[in-house]
Amino acid sequence: MHVPAITGTGVFTPAQTITNDELVKAFNAYAEKFNAENAEAIAAGELAVKDPSSSEFIVGASGIHQRHVLDKTGVLDPDVMHPHLPVRGDDEPSLMAEMALDACGKALEQAGRRAEEVDLVICAASNHERPYPAIAVEIQQLLGAGGFAFDMNVACSSATFGMQAAADMIRAGSVRCAVVVNPEICSGHLEWRDRDCHFIFGDVCTASVLERTEDVKDAHFVIRSTRCATQFSNNIRNNNGYLRRTRAGHMEDRRDMLFVQEGRKVFKEVLPLVSKHIADHLEAEGVEASALKRLWLHQANKAMNDFIGRKVMGRVPEPHEQPNILQDYANTSSAGSIIAFSKFSDDLQPGDAGLICSFGAGYSVGSVLVERA
Repeated sequence: MHVPAITGTGVFTPAQTITNDELVKAFNAYAEKFNAENAEAIAAGELAVKDPSSSEFIVGASGIHQRHVLDKTGVLDPDVMHPHLPVRGDDEPSLMAEMALDACGKALEQAGRRAEEVDLVICAASNHERPYPAIAVEIQQLLGAGGFAFDMNVACSSATFGMQAAADMIRAGSVRCAVVVNPEICSGHLEWRDRDCHFIFGDVCTASVLERTEDVKDAHFVIRSTRCATQFSNNIRNNNGYLRRTRAGHMEDRRDMLFVQEGRKVFKEVLPLVSKHIADHLEAEGVEASALKRLWLHQANKAMNDFIGRKVMGRVPEPHEQPNILQDYANTSSAGSIIAFSKFSDDLQPGDAGLICSFGAGYSVGSVLVERA
């Protein structure tokens, strides 16, 4: 059986950013217009008034200060409140594939690998811009990779689930070198007109190269173990899909056709689930929590990460032990923990252990225990 390793990572970061102040200005203009246009219905109790947002509210609720997006003009237009992403022809690269090429190129360069040496591409993301042909197969073709490719979706846990799938195939000997890529266009499935969540998401793409340790050319992280778990819950949901047109009222502007969550329930239920998952994973591998040099957690909410860090380590982690990037990137779904790993792993020394963990809708939890070599 072969031992898998992470040998390179790459991050594509969109050039455009939206600060909290910019976002609040646009949302409040929309809310003011909505309240004025629907004053009678609001007075009659038929509609709820839209309360204004604030930068202080956003930071207090999430720890987020800004987010990167592919297009800010539409998001910040009170009459639009969603990104403008023009339709591409069938003979043009898809937007997800274009993002992926950038991140994959950086990851392969760090790993010292050529694209033609790759024999597996997994496109693991919370949303895909089309059902088929698979985005992963398009990325494979554009990269010039060999082997095979497929898409997978486990919401915010997609990256770690993709890593386990790739690592298992490397262990079994069916794959030598894999790329797990996570193009997340979260701005497209966020309801920017909802005060409770309009600040949550940003866009990004990450990529990770995994290969057999005997093939590694440079410094790397040995994957000691992977673990995934799921538990069904409706508390984070998106009901959009290709069957929408088959149902009565499918053209309505239904709120549940975008990201919806019961935030308080998620907080209450996910935190013990994730904390126990990590504790059980470490115990199964004979690793004491005190031996962990770093936790690269899913970047959804600072309070959630702070809770999990304290629960796992039995104390308040130092900032360098549990790095956060969501203040700059916001929640980037499956890509968040990989951004943190990519940006805050080079300083670890041979023998140092760390754990990558992502969690989200499903519920789903994925963890990857690594050791610097």
